[in-house]
Amino acid sequence: MKSEKMMTKIMAAPAGATPQRGLTSEEARRRLSEHGPNEPSAGAHSTLLRQTAGLFLNPLVIILFVASAISAALGEFVNASIIVFVVLLSLALNFYQTYRSERAIEELRSKVALMASSLRDGAWTQIPRRELVPGDVIRLEAGSPVPADAQLIEAKDLHVQQAALTGESLPAEKETGEMVFLGTSVVSGTALAEVKATGRATQFGDIAARLAAKPPQTEFERGLQQFGLLITRTVFFLVLFVVVVNLAFHRNALDSFLFAIALAVGLTPEFLPMITTVTLARGAVRIARHHVIVKNLAAIQNFGSIDVLCSDKTGTLTSGEMTLDQNVDPLGKPSERVVDLAYLDCLYSTGAKGANPLDAAILRCDRPARPDCSKLDEIPFDFERRRHSVVVQCGQERQLITKGAPEGVLAVCSKYHVDGSEHVLDAEMRTKCDEAQRRLCANGYRVLAVAVRSVEPQAAYRLADEKDMVLAGFLAFIDPPLADAAEAVRALRRDGVDLKILTGDNELVARHVCTQVGIEVRRIVLGSEMERMSDAALAHRAEETTIFARVSPAQKNRIILALKARRHVVGYMGDGINDAPSLHAADVGISVAGGVEVARDAAEIILLRPGLDVLHAGVIEGRKAFGNVMKYLLMGTSSNFGNMFSMAVASVFLKFLPMLPTQILLNNFLYDLAQVTIPTDNVDPDFSRKPRRWDLKLIRDFMLFIGPISSIYDFLTFYVLLRIFRASEMEFHTGWFVESLATQTLVLFVIRTAGNPLRSRPSVALAVTTVAVVAIGILLPFTPLAVPLGFTPLPWGFFAFLGGATVTYLALVEVVKRRLMGRLPHGHRSAI
Repeated sequence: MKSEKMMTKIMAAPAGATPQRGLTSEEARRRLSEHGPNEPSAGAHSTLLRQTAGLFLNPLVIILFVASAISAALGEFVNASIIVFVVLLSLALNFYQTYRSERAIEELRSKVALMASSLRDGAWTQIPRRELVPGDVIRLEAGSPVPADAQLIEAKDLHVQQAALTGESLPAEKETGEMVFLGTSVVSGTALAEVKATGRATQFGDIAARLAAKPPQTEFERGLQQFGLLITRTVFFLVLFVVVVNLAFHRNALDSFLFAIALAVGLTPEFLPMITTVTLARGAVRIARHHVIVKNLAAIQNFGSIDVLCSDKTGTLTSGEMTLDQNVDPLGKPSERVVDLAYLDCLYSTGAKGANPLDAAILRCDRPARPDCSKLDEIPFDFERRRHSVVVQCGQERQLITKGAPEGVLAVCSKYHVDGSEHVLDAEMRTKCDEAQRRLCANGYRVLAVAVRSVEPQAAYRLADEKDMVLAGFLAFIDPPLADAAEAVRALRRDGVDLKILTGDNELVARHVCTQVGIEVRRIVLGSEMERMSDAALAHRAEETTIFARVSPAQKNRIILALKARRHVVGYMGDGINDAPSLHAADVGISVAGGVEVARDAAEIILLRPGLDVLHAGVIEGRKAFGNVMKYLLMGTSSNFGNMFSMAVASVFLKFLPMLPTQILLNNFLYDLAQVTIPTDNVDPDFSRKPRRWDLKLIRDFMLFIGPISSIYDFLTFYVLLRIFRASEMEFHTGWFVESLATQTLVLFVIRTAGNPLRSRPSVALAVTTVAVVAIGILLPFTPLAVPLGFTPLPWGFFAFLGGATVTYLALVEVVKRRLMGRLPHGHRSAI
């Protein structure tokens, strides 16, 4: 509940708006400047300063700058300058690529920015929620989140779901003068309210500031963390080995220190954050072309990892365009009376007219005007009783009309109406009525029951008044399957995504629709059965079940958690008010642009066009984005580890450092530069056929098996340089620099695909940057930069050796790569 201190703070907020005019635009701008954007937590969007600070606070960057300062203090100005130059160039490239990617994501995110209906300059206007200020007059209706802490000016049958703040599972009724809070959502009714607090001044913002709870890690983030620990351990032991060995041989302490630090940099994939951000950002842009907007970059990888997709059938398998096909009395005979009653219920229902597709179908019926009818009261729909009621006065008669799910309406009926008269609804007739609606359901109809009774005048009507109703009959709606639903279902199944239908409809309708679109119905579980299951039993049953019917929102949430407990990556697709908890619980929450704001707020991915075909395209793009991230990781761990291991071993046997620290940094920078275009690369079609997850074993195997192959060729280069070409120290540095850069860079063409590298074509950008970097490495010793960098021209015979060594190295890596891939389980092959 709200604290007295918080209530005082809110009620003391500035006023000045009126329900007739609201704020002026000028006053709203002034208050926005004074109070700041309406965002509950500070730092919701990264800033330029924070990005820059994050790059410079990298521990390795700090060590490099310290090493540069020490070199300068000892007179090594050239080395110090080169270190600073290379580090700053790497940081600048990292910053530019990341900043550009984030701007692209912000542009996409703005397309699904949450809006609020605010009264400005006397007119209702849709403005971004973050621009609301204290004093704004806002309009609330069913399906909209409460955009700020506000006091109700007018309220009509308003019910608010505020479990996020109070823990209450059922919606709370709100009346004029009461407060509604950010973080809650409107379940039913309408209201006008005046904003009293925004952003961090709200109760939700206050809680967020005090708790500052970091959201649970996604699978992608967990994978990155585990990879970071693997690299950290490897770096630590390798650097410790180099430092101890060099000090034991009484070599220059500063040179040994700089050499060890350079090794650490060479082994660490410092471009990983940039490569990851750019790759996922490009994936987000490509996904947007398929009408899919990603609100959180990490969700792209999770999107591609989905192996279970839970969804309602409406709008996913079917068009969601309901048509009233049959209207019958309790005995199944055509009846116009049942349509008339349902029409009145929809006509006087509070909220957006026709927002519910069933109500929209009823309102499209051509019914005669009833000027003698007026609404007296309403009992809003809720997801527990699954019915809605209105009280109307038509002439001298006052009626309570109830419409909803057949089981919900039949539960409050004691009579039925046929042939102009009422009869007692005994057990036998109740069974016949139930059979009539079940026959309709078995033929694929969505069925509503309608009941009515006369009521006495009273001040207000409550749930308890829904009793002794007279069943008027049933309405049967048809929602045809989408034309491409069957193909989309086949595509998802082919690509490793198991589709499960979670619906509030009965099992007969769900089975009929699933059969029409080619979903094999293995098992059906009802919500009533779930109530008797333990979480462990549900987890086991959920994997075998295709349809969960007659389930409540809370039960949908249980199903998702049960599947996650069985190590599935679960996507949930929903667009209604009751879908928000499940969207939060799933690994990937997916909503549609036409869904209610509560659902879009909870979702990480928004489909601009409904349909499984759109979602399937997004899943494939997510897998491609993850595939390109994996290429960089496998490259960095295999080639880098091999070269750094070679340097560590060579430092033991050589009387001089095998490569100068500045040359190691330059080599590493050029190598990283070649991989900047990995995000543009093509991904093998086979990779997209299965859900993809982090595979640290594969990364470790590449490091332990591919890396030593690189070291073998490094040692061969050492022998050729020292024994055949009788190389000086400078020639040795130059020759190994060129050989290591050529082999570890060109091996990208082999590692980038699990198949034949001659058949899998890289992107043009990747091919150009890779070849260009190798060319730069070969030409550097012949340029004016050679002397300051410690290079010297090499004999032409060395390049003949280089060509042969590179070709045989790539061939040997291809053989080992195929062996490593062949040892993986079938579902994990083609892992890059």
